[in-house]
Amino acid sequence: MKIYNFDEIIDRRGTDCVKYDKLKVLFGNENLIPLWVADMDFKVGDFITEALKKHCEHGIFGYPMIPQDYFSTIKNWILSHHQWDIKEDWISFVSGVVKGIAYTVMHFTQPGDKIIIQPPVYHPFRIVPEMNHRKIVFNPLIEENGKYRMDLDGLQQILEKEDCKMLILSNPHNPVGITWDANTLKKLADICFKRNVLVISDEIHSDMALFGNKHIPFASVSEHAANNSITLMAPSKTFNIAGIVSSFAIIPNDKLRHNFFEFLHGGEFNQGNLFAYIATEAAYKHGEDWMKQMLNYIEENIFFIENYIRKNISEITVVRPEASFLIWLDCRKLDLSQKELSSLFVDKAGLALNDGEMFGIEGKGFMRMNVGCSRLILKKALENLRKAVSSRITTNKR
Repeated sequence: MKIYNFDEIIDRRGTDCVKYDKLKVLFGNENLIPLWVADMDFKVGDFITEALKKHCEHGIFGYPMIPQDYFSTIKNWILSHHQWDIKEDWISFVSGVVKGIAYTVMHFTQPGDKIIIQPPVYHPFRIVPEMNHRKIVFNPLIEENGKYRMDLDGLQQILEKEDCKMLILSNPHNPVGITWDANTLKKLADICFKRNVLVISDEIHSDMALFGNKHIPFASVSEHAANNSITLMAPSKTFNIAGIVSSFAIIPNDKLRHNFFEFLHGGEFNQGNLFAYIATEAAYKHGEDWMKQMLNYIEENIFFIENYIRKNISEITVVRPEASFLIWLDCRKLDLSQKELSSLFVDKAGLALNDGEMFGIEGKGFMRMNVGCSRLILKKALENLRKAVSSRITTNKR
């Protein structure tokens, strides 16, 4: 088995990379340590780059067709990793999970329709519907003793009063990192099925369950879930190929599938670029060892951060993720406004993280940290943060 080096630091600056090259525009300082946007600093596995190189050497980049093994490769991966036995004709390519959400919003709802989200949650869940003139209805997660759960009673109350057409589910949850259990998903499916609320399940982090946790596909938990949902998945987060843009929709229900896939086909939204197909097949056929080593490295990064913060920055609490390379940091003990908290990270510690409030007002007092990078970078970042917090506390005592 090949051993991959996740300690390697690769200079990404000057490569038109959002994570690094947009720091000046978004944070006002190009020299920050970027721990924000959700891609990793790890070099992509050679099984992907070699597959791409092979076609580059061919030298012709004409119109591609979907490879013969594309759908069967996805089917086999999902069955072996998530024990969900799907059919190949349930699958369609889509050019990105967020674009897939946009397509469902545009096709299944009308301007003015109401769509439910569960904040704190990935901000495009709010932005995409609002930009398409839909109304957002909030069903916030319940936080208890540092743990989060769905407010299913609250959801039922909302649906008794509001005519909602869709619920966008984050599974696993971003930014909190929850792998939702089967019982919760079944209850959610029953509620939404009864009220004819279509569930769009964003499962882009499905292959990144950590610490023995298990991802459960929403549509796999019951007939109600299968018959009233669209699942969106991708290899992009797991294998660090977000820039290649390779995602897919899975729809078990025949009528729903025909309806949506016809819409995708009509706009050629189901057509991928050449490299998307190649990278997906390479990842799912040959990426098992790389993925396992990457997830182990992420777990070790999380252990490192937890230990460091517990010993050195007791004012901040780590909400350990059950999935993904994103950590939810509870900074409320610092007793800062969100503007002051962001300034502490950016101006004092030299760090670029995602401001918790971008995920909803429930994120006030929180920051989201991307730990998909070398541990040496994390060590420097945490030392910067310790000094910034310590300096603030010392200043306040004077």
